[in-house]
Amino acid sequence: MRKQDFLPRPLAAAPFTFDSAVSAGVSLNRLRRKDMVNVGRGLYRPADWDFELEGAARALSAASPGAWISHVTAARLRCQLLPPWLTDSTELHLSKPRSLPAVRRKGVLGHTVLTLEDELEIVDGIRLSTRSRTWLDLARTLPLHDLVSMGDELIRIPRVDFEGRTQPYDTLARLRILVGRHPNLQGIVRAREALELMRVGADSGPETLLRLAMTDAGLPEPELQVRLRAGDERSPSADLGYRHRRIAIQYDGGHHLGDAQIFSDRRRDKAFESAGWTVMVFDKSDLADDFRRALVKIKKGLRNGWLDHPQAAGFAGG
Repeated sequence: MRKQDFLPRPLAAAPFTFDSAVSAGVSLNRLRRKDMVNVGRGLYRPADWDFELEGAARALSAASPGAWISHVTAARLRCQLLPPWLTDSTELHLSKPRSLPAVRRKGVLGHTVLTLEDELEIVDGIRLSTRSRTWLDLARTLPLHDLVSMGDELIRIPRVDFEGRTQPYDTLARLRILVGRHPNLQGIVRAREALELMRVGADSGPETLLRLAMTDAGLPEPELQVRLRAGDERSPSADLGYRHRRIAIQYDGGHHLGDAQIFSDRRRDKAFESAGWTVMVFDKSDLADDFRRALVKIKKGLRNGWLDHPQAAGFAGG
């Protein structure tokens, strides 16, 4: 095969392996030019390449037989819920079994871990940890509340019209089995704590963080996805709330800024108010405040609700 002096388009646009360069007819001398960077053993990239996570992970996976993309990198590729300080991370995490040599690649964070085969999968040609195994791997890194938020995302019931799936990514029961498999994994204690705090029903990370802030403040644990008319799937719902106190709590994120969504939200809240409920709406400014002002408002609402509904003795907290 005649060696090429130019780079074929796929190789000129993203990181690539030495084997793929040879298959494309690119010579070793060509790879040694200044417009090429040898990232590590058997791995190259164009010098002017702008970092792109999927391209980097794909090349790293191809150049690392027996290893897999993991931790923050796997979470970002799957768009899993991460705290703000990790959402734009350019870290490249690669895990391997103990039978392989330690990972020694420039710019790559290597991990040697025990992983069972059903905790790995291949997605679009990239070998990586499953969503649930990624959650477990990050138990060592993430603060407890962020780990719970990530876990709540795994077990939430999806909305078919918006997500095209009918089943959650995982269940609490299966996650408990996963955690039980790895009693010596770093972060396993925090993973167990997170399991006890996870709940089905949170539609976003801020909803989970609000719920945890409420329980940390000593408030009764709220119900999630509270239907105005219990058992009616067409009924308006609140993100969190206390049915016995007629308190509906909404967290409106960025997707609530459109005109159509604002109209829908107002109609939803009006339905609760017309039925005698107190509606509390919080947003990203409350999240930035760690929900301190929100907690004051919720406590006041609970006290007022207690005066209005003294028979709700099981909800006397706050």
